[in-house]
Amino acid sequence: MSQGMFFSGEATEGQIYEEITSRISYILPKEDNLLSNLANFTALLKEAFGKISWAGFYLYDGKRLYLGPFQGKIACTNIEIGKGVCGTAAELGKTVIVGDVEKFPGHIACDPNSRSEIVVPLYNSDKSLYGVLDLDSNLLNAFSEIDQNALEKLVNYFEQNLIPGN
Repeated sequence: MSQGMFFSGEATEGQIYEEITSRISYILPKEDNLLSNLANFTALLKEAFGKISWAGFYLYDGKRLYLGPFQGKIACTNIEIGKGVCGTAAELGKTVIVGDVEKFPGHIACDPNSRSEIVVPLYNSDKSLYGVLDLDSNLLNAFSEIDQNALEKLVNYFEQNLIPGN
């Protein structure tokens, strides 16, 4: 695990998430452009956690998910709702954690080194889909309930404070 920008010594993932959550309004101010905040958030997550090989957003246009700001290797540019882990999370309307992507039916392999994934949906104020936050790891079983709970809180910050109309 990377010490990232938050800790000089060894820190647990929970501690890193707590630090990010406590600073989120300073790191991603409401006054900044949403696209800039999405980009900085992906950089923040990738820097803070060595287990993350790819961090990004797919934004919903009413029909498909399209690649938004990200950190990592070149990615798939669009995903159908219900396809792959991102499309499944969007369709189900809930976070999806996949410990081994090779065992996930219909997994879309943008990066052949990716082994596990977590995807968290984001919503507009009217509860319609805005997009998804997608994190990949080159490690099996890299994501847990700790990640899910923390990422859902951080996504809630986006929903409440940064997504226009919310």
